Amino acid sequence: MRFSNVANVANIPVGSLVTGSGVGREIYVRDKNVGAAQITLSAPIYNAAGTQTFTFTDFKYLLDFSGFSMVQKFNMESIEFQCNSRCSAIRLAPTGNTFALKDCFVSRPMDRGITSIGSGCQGMLIDGCQFLSSEEGEDVADRTSIAVNSNGNDVKLRHNRANRFHHFAVLGGSNNLVLGNHFFQGDSVPNGVRNAGLVLIGAYNSSSVAENYVDNCFIQWTNERDANPNFSSSFSFSALSITDNVFYCSDVAPWFSYIVVRPYGSGHFLNGLTVTGNTFRSNAGGISRVDSVDTTFANLNKDRYANVTFDNNTFHGITTFCANPLRIRHVQSSNAKGWTIGSGGRLPFGGKARSCDSVVSLSRMRNNLNADTFYSPYVELAQGSSGNNVKLQWPEAVRGTVSVTMRVEQ
Repeated sequence: MRFSNVANVANIPVGSLVTGSGVGREIYVRDKNVGAAQITLSAPIYNAAGTQTFTFTDFKYLLDFSGFSMVQKFNMESIEFQCNSRCSAIRLAPTGNTFALKDCFVSRPMDRGITSIGSGCQGMLIDGCQFLSSEEGEDVADRTSIAVNSNGNDVKLRHNRANRFHHFAVLGGSNNLVLGNHFFQGDSVPNGVRNAGLVLIGAYNSSSVAENYVDNCFIQWTNERDANPNFSSSFSFSALSITDNVFYCSDVAPWFSYIVVRPYGSGHFLNGLTVTGNTFRSNAGGISRVDSVDTTFANLNKDRYANVTFDNNTFHGITTFCANPLRIRHVQSSNAKGWTIGSGGRLPFGGKARSCDSVVSLSRMRNNLNADTFYSPYVELAQGSSGNNVKLQWPEAVRGTVSVTMRVEQ
């Protein structure tokens, strides 16, 4: 979290955005020591080796608390922050807790709506606010503004509305509540790209994302603030709940997905994820699936998935429905001792069929003599090149229909 031997450190303002190789999103200068030529960051970066060149950008704000060492229990209500595309809205102090914004308009910020440059966002409360973008007329690929960011824990974003930002919220802490918000980020480009509406940073996240309207954007989960991003210990990607949300998109590229996990180092895995009760819809052109792993930096270790629930969701305009546990009906029309039961790629996040909860016969099992048999098969797991199939082995060649329930966990 510290840069040393920084050239021209005196001219780098506290509160500046830091960009460069190995720097995650929304990393700011929290403090500086001119005599020691050092800068303290708001969060770690994932590639800090050696000497590098970084860019420092100081946005201008209507309300700027960065000159205070601490601001606590500060509340603003029923205010319009009219940035007029000329400046940003609010910059928080380096430390503090329970900053609150209620029933306010943050209108057309040039760069940022609410910026946290340290831990002044601890326990932040944002309720019933509207964030109106200055980039509403821009295509998605050209937008750069962000409505909200945080570094501390226990942030509550409730019943807000945000239109056509680059990101609605970049949350760097744990134990967040994101409830009842509507954030939408589409454009008029056919088969267009989409940015993340909600960015959750931190492998162990322990956040609840519930009853939101996620409109033409997606939820992205990363560990880009891990100074040592390869998995070595701890819980990996865990403790996130995504429940009872409305997911909608229109005229997007078919590879678009609503829930994207992006590991920045190798060896990570899903170790506690609940996705239930959501409605997924794609209009004016379908999409392949709602879940994906962004392998730009690394893939997930699919041999270690644990405690994953992806169930009771609805899918419309989606080619491949996913579920865990996944129930498959298989009809074996020709006699065989070994039946391969394919998952059809329907296990979430490319998971392997690492367990089988049940095999239920839905018809008579008949052998080569057309006689009924009453055998039970045993199951071979993680079959096929991707490990996402199972194989039933019978004592003799039989045919019939079964229902198989498989899972990505052991």
